[in-house]
Amino acid sequence: MIQVLIVDDDFRVAQVHSSYVARCPGFEVVGLAHTGADAVRLAGELEPDLVLLDEYLPDGPGSALIGSLGAAVIVVSAADDAGSVRRALAAGALNYLVKPFPPAQLTERLAAFARFWTLLGSDRQLDQATVDRAMAVLHEGDSPAASLPKGRSMFTAEAVREALQAAGDAMTAAEIADAVGVSRATAQRYLADLARAGRVELTLRYGATGRPEHRYAWRGGAA
Repeated sequence: MIQVLIVDDDFRVAQVHSSYVARCPGFEVVGLAHTGADAVRLAGELEPDLVLLDEYLPDGPGSALIGSLGAAVIVVSAADDAGSVRRALAAGALNYLVKPFPPAQLTERLAAFARFWTLLGSDRQLDQATVDRAMAVLHEGDSPAASLPKGRSMFTAEAVREALQAAGDAMTAAEIADAVGVSRATAQRYLADLARAGRVELTLRYGATGRPEHRYAWRGGAA
C-alpha cells in the first residue's frame, strides 16, 4: 500500500481529500496535518510514501517544507499563480493540482503515481529506458478525467490500460474483457476511446474463419 499524509490548513478539506484517497485502490491515508510544523512532525513519525501538500499553511508556505518531508509530494492548493507553481516544482514537487478540481482529477494523478511508484519501487539497477518510462507514466494522469466520455468509469479505463500495458503484446477485445472482468462490448468501448486518443495501436488479423479480428497494443507514453 502507498501510504499518504494529507496536509491542509482546512480540516474539512483535509477530510474530503482523505475520502478521495481512500477510494483509490492501493492507497492508505496514514495521517492528516493542518500546519507545517505538524506536517514535518508526522512525516518523521509515519514515514509516508506520498504527501498531498497545501501551499497555504498558517505557519508558512507548504513548498518550503518539501525538502523536509522525506517523501514524494504532490501539491494540492488554491495557489494558482505562476510563482507558487514554479517554487513548488523547483523544490521537488512531482505534480501540482489547483483547487477546486473534480475528484477524478486527483484520483487519475494518484493512479499515475502508483504506476510510477511501482516502476521505481525496487532496489534493482535502473536503465535509462526504465527511468524515462517512469517519468512518462507519472504524468499520464494529467489529462482531466472529466474528459472521459459520458458513462465511462475511470477505474475501468485504468484497468483496461493496465491490462494492455502488462500484456506486452497485442490483445483482442475479448482477451481484454476476460482480463478486466467486463463484457466484450464494454472492453471495446474503452479500447475505442484509447485508440482515438492515440494511446493504443489498432491492427487487423485474419483468423481461421477469414474474418478480421481487431487487436490492440499499448503505444506507451502520455497522450
